[in-house]
Amino acid sequence: MSVRRILVVDDSPTDQHYLRELLGKQGYQVVLASGGEEALAKAKSDPPDLILMDVVMPGLNGFQATRQLTQDSATRHIPVIICTTKNQETDRIWGMKQGAKDYVMKPIDEAELLQKIASQG
Repeated sequence: MSVRRILVVDDSPTDQHYLRELLGKQGYQVVLASGGEEALAKAKSDPPDLILMDVVMPGLNGFQATRQLTQDSATRHIPVIICTTKNQETDRIWGMKQGAKDYVMKPIDEAELLQKIASQG
């Protein structure tokens, strides 16, 4: 399966815009969600090929949403890459324990992010 459609989950309009532009230029179709609850609903109603998940969001945070996505039989096949400012090793380990396939730090290194997305396809 190649990755064509990416759900970007981030409560920051600036980060949403940046990622939509970056990924759009690479030919990806980008769908946006502003929080964990919206991400769960969109992943179930119209599953993307991959999810980029922020962690620090109001309501359901990225760790909680990732755990729910990876434990639900309807969405567990969708790889999740956590994309966050949380830069402690314990955060990365915790994110991976929730079921994330990878972890990317903000500010985003574009080449690193694109490589990690490609490796999931």
